[in-house]
Amino acid sequence: MLKPEIYRRQRNGAWRAKTESCLCILVTGGAGFIGSHLCDRLVRRGHHVICIDNLCTGSLDNVRALKRHPRFRFLKHDVRKPLDIAEPVHEIYNLACPASPRHYQRDPVGTLQTCVMGALNVLDLARRKSARVLQASTSEVYGDPELHPQAEDYVGHVNPVGPRACYDEGKRAAETLFFDYRRIHGVPIKVSRIFNTYGPRMLENDGRVVSNFVVQALRNEPLTIYGNGEQTRSFCYIDDLIFGLELLMATGDQVAGPCNLGNPHEVTIGQIADLIVELTGSTSPITYQPLPQDDPKRRRPAIERAVRVLGWCPRVSLENGLKATIRYFTLKLFGQESPSIAPISYHPMPWERKRTKPATSNGLVTLVPSRD
Repeated sequence: MLKPEIYRRQRNGAWRAKTESCLCILVTGGAGFIGSHLCDRLVRRGHHVICIDNLCTGSLDNVRALKRHPRFRFLKHDVRKPLDIAEPVHEIYNLACPASPRHYQRDPVGTLQTCVMGALNVLDLARRKSARVLQASTSEVYGDPELHPQAEDYVGHVNPVGPRACYDEGKRAAETLFFDYRRIHGVPIKVSRIFNTYGPRMLENDGRVVSNFVVQALRNEPLTIYGNGEQTRSFCYIDDLIFGLELLMATGDQVAGPCNLGNPHEVTIGQIADLIVELTGSTSPITYQPLPQDDPKRRRPAIERAVRVLGWCPRVSLENGLKATIRYFTLKLFGQESPSIAPISYHPMPWERKRTKPATSNGLVTLVPSRD
């Protein structure tokens, strides 16, 4: 079986050669927004991918182009139930959970079960298969932060009994389980904390800022801002996030995280509403509604750890990412049923490159992504 250590650098700074031509990688939540992009990327890199999703918020349309691919397999399964996979599994990405407030608050008990029981079942599978496993955690573990920007050592400011707690506390509990399995059972884990991400394949009705504004603008409907529009967010394009997840998974076992993945460029909700109206040429007015309970006022990641350990930083500008997202929703709303938008850029993994920068003395990944 493939050993996790193959991803570590050798002393001369080169990436150690792979011992197999491809890996078998399992992606839970693989038919969702982030998961389907990850499945695309992994298949493109030559890996075998097992996509697991209960289709609660995921869609087969997102993986339609992959369904006939010989290295892709879809299994409809709920991660709250134990996972039984016959073949060897080398890596697991756990992305299974509704991520928008509208969806995770629809069944709060089910959301908490997915976070906790799903994490347990994924970790048990990783332990049985001797697989490396990555938890897609969230910036919501910081709650409505009192510290700005939010670094990984900030313990957060979360309301454990509020309407968002099923997701916030569920993800916090999942992180606890991951680190306990590492300490007790030696499972090689990675924990990423994902900040606001946007791009093609977002659900048009998920209630998130970008999808809401784009759909409303394209329909020339009023853009709905909750609060006064002065609260801030930091938006990371999907291509950049996927590369960050891959790089985190590829680090040595000494790197467990947590690691923030997000774009540190901070904008107000009012500013992004104005930009989307401009980019779409919409005539939509802006309306204001009360801010939901526990909705964070400011959100921006500190990504120094990702820069230092992964050599990762976002490369897609907000304007370019929004243009791609607008193209997708234009096709989806007024054209194709399952539009396909090509990635803005393809990120080669470090061992796919002919030349790399020297490694640091601690052996961590220090390669800064090229702009090819």
